[in-house]
Amino acid sequence: MAPAPSPINSQHVAVIGAGAAGLVAARELRREGHTVVVLDREKQVGGLWVYTPKVESDPLGLDPTRPIVHSSVYESLRTNLPRECMGYQDYPFVPRNDDPSRDSRRYPSHREVLAYLQDFATEFNIEEMIRFETEVVRVEPVNGKWRVQSKTAGGLSNDEIFDAVVVCCGHFTEPNIAQIPGIESWPGRQTHSHSYRVPDPFKDE
Repeated sequence: MAPAPSPINSQHVAVIGAGAAGLVAARELRREGHTVVVLDREKQVGGLWVYTPKVESDPLGLDPTRPIVHSSVYESLRTNLPRECMGYQDYPFVPRNDDPSRDSRRYPSHREVLAYLQDFATEFNIEEMIRFETEVVRVEPVNGKWRVQSKTAGGLSNDEIFDAVVVCCGHFTEPNIAQIPGIESWPGRQTHSHSYRVPDPFKDE
C-alpha cells in the first residue's frame, strides 16, 4: 500500500503579475492550500495582453527615468500560434461561438486573448486574490522569508513578509536594443517595436 502523501505546509505566497503566468500560478498555489496575494500595477488582469495606445516618451527605451508602458501589443496584432497552443491545458482556448463579439479565428486578435484570460480569472475567482494598481518596488530575502515592498497608484507604501515569491511579470517590458556601430549618428527615425502601435505615423516612408 502506497504511503499517504504528506500534508501541505501552507505558505503565505506573493505572486507578482496578473498576466497569463501569474493567473495560473495563483490558481495552482491556492489549490495546494497556500494563502496567495497577487500584486499587479495595472487596473485589470491580462498583463501584456492589455492593449494601450500609449507609448513611451523615449521610442528606443533608453531613458531610465521614462514612465514605463508595460505592453508591447500593437493595435492589429493577432497571435502567431493557433489558439490550441495558447490556452491552459485544463482550460482550452476554444472559440466562443455563443458570443458574436468574440473572435473565433484560429489565430485570434490580442483582444480575444485578453478576453480568454479574463474568462479564466472569473471562472476560478482569481480576482479576489489580486491587488490591482500595486507596483512591487523591491524584493529581498530576510531570515529565510521574503520582504516585498510595494506602492499603490495612490502613493500608499506597503512592506510585507512572505514565505515565498513567484515572479510572473514577464520579460517584454524592457526593449532590447541591438548594438550596431554608428547607429547613434544615423539621421533617420529610430523606434523599437515595443513602441509601435499603428502604421499611420509611417505613412509614405
